[in-house]
Order: sequence, then C-alpha cells, then structure tokens
Amino acid sequence: MRKSVVAIVGRPNVGKSTIFNRLVGERMSIVDDVPGVTRDRLYAEAEWLNYNFNVIDTGGIDLSDEPLVVQIREQAEVAINEADVIIFLVNGREGITGADEEVAKILYKSNKPVVLAVNKVDNYEMHELLYEFYALGFGQPFPVSGTHGLGLGDALDEVIKHFPKDQEVEDDEDRIKLSLIGRPNVGKSSLVNAILGEERVIVSNIAGTTKDAVDSDFTKDERDYRIIDTAGMRKRGKVYESTEKYSVLRALKAIERSDVVLVVIDADTGIIEQDKKIAGYAHDAGRAIIIVVNKWDTVERTQDSMKDFEMEIRKEFQFLTYAPVVFLSATTKKRIHTLLPKVVEASENHAKRVKTNVLNEVVEDSLAINPTPSIKGQKLKILYTTQVATQPPTFVVFVNEPELMHFTYQRFLENRIREAFGFEGTPIKIYARKRA
Repeated sequence: MRKSVVAIVGRPNVGKSTIFNRLVGERMSIVDDVPGVTRDRLYAEAEWLNYNFNVIDTGGIDLSDEPLVVQIREQAEVAINEADVIIFLVNGREGITGADEEVAKILYKSNKPVVLAVNKVDNYEMHELLYEFYALGFGQPFPVSGTHGLGLGDALDEVIKHFPKDQEVEDDEDRIKLSLIGRPNVGKSSLVNAILGEERVIVSNIAGTTKDAVDSDFTKDERDYRIIDTAGMRKRGKVYESTEKYSVLRALKAIERSDVVLVVIDADTGIIEQDKKIAGYAHDAGRAIIIVVNKWDTVERTQDSMKDFEMEIRKEFQFLTYAPVVFLSATTKKRIHTLLPKVVEASENHAKRVKTNVLNEVVEDSLAINPTPSIKGQKLKILYTTQVATQPPTFVVFVNEPELMHFTYQRFLENRIREAFGFEGTPIKIYARKRA
C-alpha cells in the first residue's frame, strides 16, 4: 500500500520547517529566521489517526530571478506535483502578502487538494486574524502555532479527508511486484529492458536519466509480474538537479509497493558505501531482497572471480546474509535467465507461513542443541513460538522474561529457522514476548 504524500509549501519564513518538525516528531529540518535556509526538500514519515504518510518540507517559494531562489522554487513545484495533499502555510501576523498570492496561483494550477494553515496564531484572541485569509480562495483557514504545537490536529483532520481512497488496497495481489534500486548509472534501466525483452525504458550513460518510477507489467512462464524502475539514488552532497534530489522519496515509494527489491551493483566500479545505504532502505522496509551484480561482462574474470566478489559482498553487506547474489550483464543478456527464478523463490519465501507445531519442534530441537543462557542467575525459558505475520515472516517467542533473550541467542534461533524452512531472499523478524 502506497503511503500518501503531504507537501508543506508557502513563501519564505512562514514557519514551514517548524511545522514539519512538529508533524514528524523530531528536529529534522533546519529552523532559522533567515529566509531560504531550507534549500532541499526534506521528507519523513508521520502518523495521524492511524494514517501513515510521508511529509515533505520545501524551500520557500519566491518569485525573484536569483539562481538559488529559482532552484528552491523548482524543487517546491516538484514536491507539489508529487503530493497527494498540500498544506499551504501563511503567516497570520503578517497577513496576506503579494508572495502569498503568487504561491496561491501556483497551487490553483496544480489541481491538488489544498489545506490552508495560518501559522503563528498562538492564542484564541488572535483568531480574528484568520478572516482575511478566506480571500485566498482555499476555504476555511486553520489556525496553527508551530512554536506551541496548537491547532495541528484540526488541520491534519482536514488533510486526511483528502487522502486517495484507492490506496487502501493494493491491486493485482497475484502479481509479483519488484523494484530496482541502486546508484545512478549502474544499469537499472538496461536491466529492465533486458528482463522485458524490449526497449521500454530510456537508457543513457548520463547518470540520472531516469527521473521517475516507471511501472511495466509482463508475463513470463505463466506468471505475472510488475517491474518498477526507479531513479538512481545519490549522496545528498553530490546531487545537483532538483528533480534528481527527489528521487530517493520516489524510490522509497517504489520499495513500499514491492514484494521483491533488486539491489543493483555495478561490477565494474565495485561496492561503495552508498550501495549499503541504499540496500538498507529495502532491508528496513522488510522487503525480500536480491543483490544483482550487473555489468559482469566488463570484469576481467578468473576461475574464482565470482566467488571472490560474492565474499566481498557478504563482508560489506553483513545485514543481508539472507539475500541471494545474481551475476549478470543487462547489455549482453548473459545470465539474465537466472534472475526471475530467484525473484519467484524470494517472493514465495517472503509470503511463506510455517505450521505452528512444526515450528515448535524446530525450536525444541534447537534448545537441545544449544540450551538457553542464564543472565545474573536467571535462565531464559522458551515456552511457545508462533508465526504471527508474513511479508516479512514474523515470529513471536513467548518466554518467561523477554530481557533474558540476548540478541546472539535470537540470531541462533533465526539461523535454525532458516535451516529448517529456507526463507532465502527474505528477512525474518523474531520478537520475544512475556507469556501472560
């Protein structure tokens, strides 16, 4: 299920970053009285009334022609285009300005739902400031105070009314949905075309050619797939195009919609730190993962080169011990045939459910091989184990005292469960709970 996206927009210095920090619950965005401090879009997850959604903080929209201001405006306009709902923030103490009216014109053209929030209304006596903002044409203005956290609940109640209803249920449940993520220019678009068997996605040696996520449906060996190509993710300090800076959010949205994520690595340039950060997004989201080493045809190979490269991957991606590694070349299509069977296996393991009685037999055997440890004279007792969810497979171990479950013993149980039931390609989660 795709999360809705809420963008906070307005002219400079109306308190957008303060409101953003309030919504996401932490000081992620720089707050300063100097206009233009927020230059890049920031995004984070927020929650209201059991709705989880992404919030974007944007730079102030200014109509001057200074280069930096133009870039900030372009980024804000990209955020507006991507958002499902827009919070239009104005300054109640300053009233409507010409810049507010210009921002309003941009929002009119977007045809997106707009919730007008009047910031810096710090007490009830200041509510009379609201009336003039009806002239902006967005209906009822909601008084809020970013500094004191007042009024945000009423504004959010209005925001969630506009969330798309069709996001509650993901379509095509029988279709395996996979996305490709990775640094720019590792060959993701070429790989999409190789899998599809046609030139459906633009391929270029210029890093960042793919700006948006592109869905492509296809059928192979009587099985339906949806493949999502995403824009390459770059380090924040090495990104220059405003649209490319936004690619991480789009890739995260693609991950959310996926059953299986292909982490694409360039065999020619090798593994860098950014590869691990990108893979971490998919791991944290609990998605099935396959590590794809592309451009294998460009590497000078020896008898052990593939084995050596995989050992390097295992060393660098220690949190992805469960992820299979596939070596291929999207350009020459060598070893392309090895990829989809791994995708099917990872997808099935991601949705696998284990019978409770068989699971407990495996746990009991594990206890006989490696008895539970004692901490400060108190011994961990495992009473019962059950699987409570899939995608990813999630297990609850009922014990006498959860704090006695050391992470090393939890990892031992995970390894034993994997040995018994497979689960290649998918993370599994284990939680210790005290039996009531």
